[in-house]
Amino acid sequence: MRVLVTGGAGFIGSHFVRQALSGAYPALRDAEIVVLDKLTYAGSETNLTPVADSDRLRFVRGDICDPATVTEVMRGVDLVVHFAAESHVDRSILGAADFVLTNVLGTQTLLQAAYDAGVGKFVHVSTDEVYGSIAEGSWTEEHILEPNSPYSASKASSDLLARSFHRTYGLPVCVTRCSNNYGPYQFPEKVIPLFVTNLLDGLQVPLYGDGLNVRDWLHVDDHCHGIQLVAEHGRAGEIYNIGGGTELTNRELTERLLAAVGVGWEMVQPVEDRKGHDRRYSVDITKISTELGYRPRVDFATGLTDTVRWYTENRVWWEQLKGRAALTER
Repeated sequence: MRVLVTGGAGFIGSHFVRQALSGAYPALRDAEIVVLDKLTYAGSETNLTPVADSDRLRFVRGDICDPATVTEVMRGVDLVVHFAAESHVDRSILGAADFVLTNVLGTQTLLQAAYDAGVGKFVHVSTDEVYGSIAEGSWTEEHILEPNSPYSASKASSDLLARSFHRTYGLPVCVTRCSNNYGPYQFPEKVIPLFVTNLLDGLQVPLYGDGLNVRDWLHVDDHCHGIQLVAEHGRAGEIYNIGGGTELTNRELTERLLAAVGVGWEMVQPVEDRKGHDRRYSVDITKISTELGYRPRVDFATGLTDTVRWYTENRVWWEQLKGRAALTER
């Protein structure tokens, strides 16, 4: 079996690859894993170091927008797990072009190549942000799409393209929509690694607006476990929400991070709210739980403690990354 993992040197993609090659997913125990990654600022081959010596890993540096490269790596592939994306909301607000190019055109290029190659399953990894903002209750997979940032609009567009390739061409596509991820190897522009690394360096952390925006937190290991369940058993043409079950305001999350590092509120710098900042995200995971047996397994308190410890013990990893770009809170 051959599996193509796009964005496999990024935060979530590399976790999936490390798990697949370490035997965490029995269905992939003997699979060849082909990683296609452009290695933009947020991707690094260092993230694959723990499995770099595996004879089942093949790394290809390339752009998902390049038809020739995509056609070449798609040969003989049985399963595509498509993580590659521009994903930082603040960057999309500053300039949307790269998000449209990668997330929309790149996804279309992959879908076409997968159809041409007769791929058996295509899992398109998306986000709960395509739904917009919800004041109460939780989104089911049937909820209308109301994206509010250029990033989420580009992901919603790619979701619709994925759906169209199933409906029009019969390509066996599944779409997953996850809540906010956290865990080791996350590029330090997202809120948890940004706050932790700033605090470890004695720097203040930026808190948007009143700090009452709510997010559902999902450990990357639970997310990847859900994706693998969809890859193995998800029904073609279906969408599956993957959530973590821990809703916190940004202020509550900040309190936990301050306590984890052992500092007080004097380390928090209130900043002007983000443009179009969604107030609350919450996904209903009944479908994936009922159909595929998914449940989040990582307790948030434990997961957060382990994550803070990982960044504390891996300063060399994140210090070199923080110099790559101006960092802001997600």
